[in-house]
Amino acid sequence: MSEVRVRVAVYVVRDTLTGPELLVFDHRDQPEAGTQVPAGGIEAGEPLEDAVLREVAEETGVTAVTVRKSLGVQQRPHPHTGQPRVTVFYHASTTERRDRWSHQVAGSSGTDDGMVFECFFIPVAKALDLLPDRQDEFVAALLQLLPENA
Repeated sequence: MSEVRVRVAVYVVRDTLTGPELLVFDHRDQPEAGTQVPAGGIEAGEPLEDAVLREVAEETGVTAVTVRKSLGVQQRPHPHTGQPRVTVFYHASTTERRDRWSHQVAGSSGTDDGMVFECFFIPVAKALDLLPDRQDEFVAALLQLLPENA
């Protein structure tokens, strides 16, 4: 039996005058990967909330992040390998002021090291049906936590 890979995925939200916005990114050199939220595997012995903060920092460079709450657990195989995996989705907040920037992953022990991500914010509701690999599965739960103008 294959070992289950445990991961986190993070909906990082900032408040703006026009409503809550979600931090997402595109792979500069792999546009076919689609627009994503920070996500990745948990290191051995790492607490889930520490993994949330690490993944956001690794993939976007954003460190001013507060973990708010777990939104749900997704159990489904990896879309390319078919290997079993469990992803715990989290809501987090940030005071990040940049609207758009490039971030190169450095020092990661994972496969992202050296990749360049084009980071930006979108209105939270626009994430529905935008994110690949069912990363949008808990966006509706996130919207219930946010002000009505999301």
